[in-house]
Amino acid sequence: MYKGLRVCAIIAAAGKGTRMESKIEKQYLMLKGKPLLVHTLEVFGKCDVVDDIVIVTEDNRIKYCEENIVNSSKYNIKKVFSITPGGKERQESVRNGLEAIKEFCDIVIIHDGARPFVTSEIINRSVVNAYEFGAAACAVLVKDTIKMADDNGFVAKTLDRSKLYAIQTPQTFMFDIIYDAHKKAECKGFIGTDDTVLVEKCGRGVKLFEGSYENIKITTREDLYFGEAILGSREGIKTF
Repeated sequence: MYKGLRVCAIIAAAGKGTRMESKIEKQYLMLKGKPLLVHTLEVFGKCDVVDDIVIVTEDNRIKYCEENIVNSSKYNIKKVFSITPGGKERQESVRNGLEAIKEFCDIVIIHDGARPFVTSEIINRSVVNAYEFGAAACAVLVKDTIKMADDNGFVAKTLDRSKLYAIQTPQTFMFDIIYDAHKKAECKGFIGTDDTVLVEKCGRGVKLFEGSYENIKITTREDLYFGEAILGSREGIKTF
């Protein structure tokens, strides 16, 4: 436990992965012999700071996830407390995950199931920052020049790249802060693009901490090739 607090991780794995153009949800696609979700769960299961894991997946995939991922003899998945049904939107899925742990969780880590290259170091940093600041998000500086367009598709402004970040997960919070933010968003009918924006809507600051350019989310088929290269690099295998 972290300073006597119970740390839980919600792994969001209820996405349909329409941009992948696959009959199989992206979190269950194979990458070097293992489903993406397994790669993600292995990191969280081995991370000392994490006490419990909640997987949020589609209702009709709960049994599959239980039998073929969590309890499979092929993998050594640890710390899974619950497999919870997701909702129509990612925000609803995360809220369902929060409900599953609200009785005992002090710090909650929210992470994409299809972001398998997170490291224990990043997870640890997320908890440290959430403990100090209440809300924290993994991020990397953008590499490209970013332009803001007007309604006619012309450049309206060139943004200062030195202050622009691409937000990743994990996004980590003191539990009461993110639970309250989700409840307020639900009451107002507000749907955010990630969990941090819900906290921002409540007037709270979110601390950004350094992520990794390897911490990509597998969204398209091209990402699978990048993922194989990342794994190959970590294993010392030359891939190109």
